[in-house]
Amino acid sequence: MEAGDLDATLATLWRVESPRVVARLVRLVGDLDTAEELAQDAFVAAIEKWRHEGVPGNPAGWLNTTARFLAVDRIRRRDTKRHKYRLVAATTPRSTELDIGQIVDGDLADDLLGLIFMSCHPILSPDARSALTLKLVCGLTTGEVARAFLAPEATIAQRVVRAKRTLAAADIRFELPGPAERPARLAAVREVVYLVFNEGYSATSGDSWVRPELCSEALRLGRMLASLTPDDTETLGLLALIELQASRLTARVGPQGDPVLLMDQDRTRWDRLLIQRGLALIEQIHRLRGTVGPYALQAAIAACHARAATAADTDWPRIAALYDGLVQITSSPVVELNRAVAIGRAFGPQAGLDVVRPLLDHPAMRGYHLLPAVAGDLSCGAGNHEEARQYFLSSAALTANTQQRRTMQRRAADCATHHAGST
Repeated sequence: MEAGDLDATLATLWRVESPRVVARLVRLVGDLDTAEELAQDAFVAAIEKWRHEGVPGNPAGWLNTTARFLAVDRIRRRDTKRHKYRLVAATTPRSTELDIGQIVDGDLADDLLGLIFMSCHPILSPDARSALTLKLVCGLTTGEVARAFLAPEATIAQRVVRAKRTLAAADIRFELPGPAERPARLAAVREVVYLVFNEGYSATSGDSWVRPELCSEALRLGRMLASLTPDDTETLGLLALIELQASRLTARVGPQGDPVLLMDQDRTRWDRLLIQRGLALIEQIHRLRGTVGPYALQAAIAACHARAATAADTDWPRIAALYDGLVQITSSPVVELNRAVAIGRAFGPQAGLDVVRPLLDHPAMRGYHLLPAVAGDLSCGAGNHEEARQYFLSSAALTANTQQRRTMQRRAADCATHHAGST
C-alpha cells in the first residue's frame, strides 16, 4: 500500500474506531486521559507496523487488541514508557483474541453507552457534556463540534478541556449508572445521541453529504437507551425520530453523491422496515400518554413525512401545527427555522419568509448555513430570484461541506437564469 493510501486508511480508521477503542480502554484503565493517550499510542503502533507489513485483514480487531495490550502494559509497568512503540511494533497481537462480531455487537456497545453516561455526568454543564461526548464518542473535530453547536471553535475547545479537568478532579469513573441514577442524565444523553445522528444525517464538513456510520451508531445507542428506559416517552420519541429519519438515508444522496432534498426524493427507496419501527414507537408513546415532549413532537413530524406516499400528499398544515407546539417548549432558533419551512409549504412562501426574517438578526444563527438556504428557497418560491441568489451564495460561503456548497452554488446559478429571463 502506498504511503498516501495508508495515511487515508488510518485517518478513516481513527475517525471510526477511536471512540470504540477509547470506550473499551476507559473500562480497563478507569480514567479518560489515560484511555485517550493509549488509543493514540495504538494508532502510532499501527503506523509503524503497517507501513512495513501492510494493513491486516481485521484492522479494527488489531487496534483493539493492541490497545488492550498497551493498557495491560501500562497497568503492569506504569513508570516504564520508553521504547513502548518499538515493543508493540515488534509484537504480533493475536487478532483472533477479540471477535469482530463481539466488538461491534457485544459488550463494546455497553462500553460506548457507558462512555456517554460518563461524559454526561451531572457535574458537567449541559453544553460541556454534549461537546465532550461528541469529541469522544463520535471522533468529531473541535471545528465540527463547534458547527454543531453554532459556537466559536475556541469556545468549544475550552469547554472540552474544562470538562475533562472537572471529571478528573472529581474522580469520576467509567460506569453505566443504575436505574436510580439514570433519569438525572437521560436528557443530556438523548441530546448527544441525536447530535451524533444529525452529524451523520447531514455532515457539517467533508466531501460526503451523509455519514451512514454515525447514523448507525446513533441508532444502536438509541435502541440500547430505549431498552434501558422502556417507559420513558422522550427516549422512545428520540428513537422513533431517528428510525424514521434514517429510513430516508439512501434516498438523500444522488448517483454522484449530491444531496437530494426531501421533496425530490424517490420514496420507493425509503427503508420500510425502519419506518415501521418508528411508527410502532409512536403508537407506544401514545399508549404511554407522552406525546407532547420535544422528541415525541419531532417524531410526529417525521411520521407525517413517512406516511405521505408522495411529496404532494404531505400534510403540511399538521406539520406546521406540530412545529408551533415545538417552538413553545424549546425556544430554539433552529426549530423556528424549520417551522418557517413548514409554514411556507402550508401557507405560501411569503408566510414562511415572515418567520425567517427575524432570525437573520439572531446572533446564534449568523454562521448557520441553513438559514440563508431556507431564506433562498422561500424567496425563490415567492419569485424574488435575485434575492434568492444572494441567499444561496451566502449559504455556499458558510458551509464547510463540499456537496452542500455545490448545491447552493447550483441553485444560485438557476436563480440568476430566472432573474435574467424576467428582466
